[in-house]
Amino acid sequence: MKVRIFTPGPTPLPQEVKLSQARDIIHHRTPEFSEIFRKVCDGLKYVFQTKNDVLVFSSSGTGAMEAVIANLFSWGDEVLVVSGGKFGERWTEISKAFGLKVDTIDVDWGRAPDPLQIEKKLQENKKIKAVFTQLVETSTGVVYDVKGISSVVNKSSAVLVVDAISGLGAQTLFTDEWGVDVVVAGSQKGLMLPPGLSFVSLSTRAWQLVDNASLPRYYWDFKKARASLSRGQTPFTPSVSLICALEESLTLIREEGLANVINRHRIFAEAVRKAVSCLGLKIFGNPPSNAVTAISVPTGIDAEKLRKKMQDDFGIVIAGGQAHLSGKIVRIAHLGWMDKIDIIGVISALEMSLFQLGYGVELGKASKAAQEVITGNII
Repeated sequence: MKVRIFTPGPTPLPQEVKLSQARDIIHHRTPEFSEIFRKVCDGLKYVFQTKNDVLVFSSSGTGAMEAVIANLFSWGDEVLVVSGGKFGERWTEISKAFGLKVDTIDVDWGRAPDPLQIEKKLQENKKIKAVFTQLVETSTGVVYDVKGISSVVNKSSAVLVVDAISGLGAQTLFTDEWGVDVVVAGSQKGLMLPPGLSFVSLSTRAWQLVDNASLPRYYWDFKKARASLSRGQTPFTPSVSLICALEESLTLIREEGLANVINRHRIFAEAVRKAVSCLGLKIFGNPPSNAVTAISVPTGIDAEKLRKKMQDDFGIVIAGGQAHLSGKIVRIAHLGWMDKIDIIGVISALEMSLFQLGYGVELGKASKAAQEVITGNII
């Protein structure tokens, strides 16, 4: 049975990306690698929508999050974290691990923060050096108003740090135009690679913090990484095969056009949400993202049994809830290398699995709803 993955990372891989990793390995201190790496760095600027350098590290996205803390701050610096899910909490956990003083804006899981709350905090405490937030809070499926948040943060002396690990390539993010100082991303989401690479873009204001920061770092040193870029290199051994694969995925994104890529994610997300509503199920997150849809599991249905049935009977892998949402929601991603038939397939599997578990479903109704959204939009 063919397995199809609909988790918010890892995501399905294009054929070109898979085949690129079967090639012979090349050495990372060669002109051949440097040429590939320069192309990759240029392509990342396009996806990040920035003219600033994008640093590349061999790690998960969490590594890049830690790298930001280690490079921008000193012991005792004050920061503000928007905490509305598992990954907002992660900013708090990393900041405290490095000795920062953390204030939080606690948002109900499944909701988005009000930028005015952030503005109020910044007005009350002028010592806040940074505001941390998400583009998409993966654990709840909610997209945040980064443009609105940026507009209030830019009135202060603080920098804005955005975790776009799940959102990059699925949601609109105009890094330079909106004045976002730091953007963090990972390889296994919208960039359609296996896990193992992370990325950080920094504005001029953010680099000024780097110049004055005193927290210890060695492998994560942004200055070393930036100095190596001019040579088409990384300061330490990179994930060579992943970087070669990234060249392929970035080429695909350029060929489709970033705006078209984001629009495709929007249409697929809309198709999933309409289909889910036809089943009488509730969307958990508001406003829901283009990357992943969180769905409240109806009374009488065991979330883990639903996921297991979808995987065992139909080869469809979806995600469950995290922390206190475990068992209460399931999450269907429409992120990365997916097409129209993938979306219709996941909805059909959801319908049939719910039917077999005894939930009142009119087979075909949700699939039809998804088809209507997809056929009503040109992709």
